[in-house]
Amino acid sequence: MVKLLNSFNRLRKIKALVIGDFMLDKYTTGKVRRISPEAPVTVLEVENEEVKPGGAGNVVLNLLSLEASVLAIGRIGSDKEGRILSSLLKKEGVDTNNLFIQKNYKTPLKNRMMASGQQMLRVDSETVLPLSLEIEEALIKRLDSLLKDVQVVAVSDYAKGFLSHNLLQKIIQTSLKKNIVVVVDPKGIDFKKYSGASVLKPNLSEAYQAAKLSFKEPIEKAAKIILQETKIDHLVITKSEAGISVFDKKGKQSDFPVRAKEVKDGTGAGDTVLAVICFCLANNIDIGHAIELSNIAGALAIEQVGCARISLNDLASRLLEFNLEKKIFDPSQLYALKKVFNKRPFTLLAIKGEQEISSHIFKTIRERAQKRDLIVYLDKIVNEDFVHLLTSLHEVKFVIAKKDNLKEFCKEALPKEVFLINDNKTLKLNSFKLL
Repeated sequence: MVKLLNSFNRLRKIKALVIGDFMLDKYTTGKVRRISPEAPVTVLEVENEEVKPGGAGNVVLNLLSLEASVLAIGRIGSDKEGRILSSLLKKEGVDTNNLFIQKNYKTPLKNRMMASGQQMLRVDSETVLPLSLEIEEALIKRLDSLLKDVQVVAVSDYAKGFLSHNLLQKIIQTSLKKNIVVVVDPKGIDFKKYSGASVLKPNLSEAYQAAKLSFKEPIEKAAKIILQETKIDHLVITKSEAGISVFDKKGKQSDFPVRAKEVKDGTGAGDTVLAVICFCLANNIDIGHAIELSNIAGALAIEQVGCARISLNDLASRLLEFNLEKKIFDPSQLYALKKVFNKRPFTLLAIKGEQEISSHIFKTIRERAQKRDLIVYLDKIVNEDFVHLLTSLHEVKFVIAKKDNLKEFCKEALPKEVFLINDNKTLKLNSFKLL
């Protein structure tokens, strides 16, 4: 877990290009109290309707939540759904100049009927239409300029016809020439069209179908066939509650179990996993840690109803939950801690010098923890028993150990209040000048 935290600490803002099938997700929520007198079906009494970008749009939203800047490339129809989708993305600060409008194309709409936090029915309204040659040619001509300053390309294929074989190969080959990572979430049974991509991320069913094998065959056999056909660097097979299996180009397998607390809804979890893999690889995180972090993000997504947006704060919180056995952080791990408390006020209690265990310290901890989360800062550790005692207290969320400069830490972490204990006296510090 320490290595994973260290990888998380390296995550910084990147620029991503998301290309694929953009859709509009609609959530119609209400209550079911009776059966229809007209037919043996339940009646949903609608209480609320909400629309969100779906498909490749959900990948965009997740990347934005990870603090990436995103360029969106896709297709919409000249219809109400297309206008709503474009407007929603613009409100998120996404450049929509490359969402092409194609004649006779209907913007895909997925309407999910929800009651009591569960999906009862999904109604899809869409047309699968090949990409027009006019749009394909215009887009290919723009590729060089569109890829400027991009660190990763996310390909989100939902088999709606936009990602033609020619367009896919142009985007993959042009990206690779520029040393840009390409991560693909595929569809269909022909994975050869994704040849040369950095990472291919099918689910288990898609992998077997593409390899033309029955489910009775071992997953290693399916992986070997796909790797031979596509010449990709890594094959990432998501297996729902069974976790994720990763194969490198030589066929070496690594398995990662799911760490979800409760499975509520798998909607959009694959988009979340795709976004986090892209974000990690763009930050030069190795594939193993990228998959571990994306697996945690996917678990967070399926614990929520509907398409979830997983942020760095969410990831940091879950990582720190896994690390709660010790609750002690050194300076190299503070990035995750800062993300957790980014929008969550906390009190910092600094204990300076060679303090001994005393009733004054424990009284101060109890008093300060009543108002908000409490983090204890130690500039040095001279008594391991004292540290273990601090971490055993439920009032203490975390302990920052061996940090040399309290003033710098406060500037970075921005605590709501700072208190200093020195020689069994507590002083409230109202200004960083006092530190």
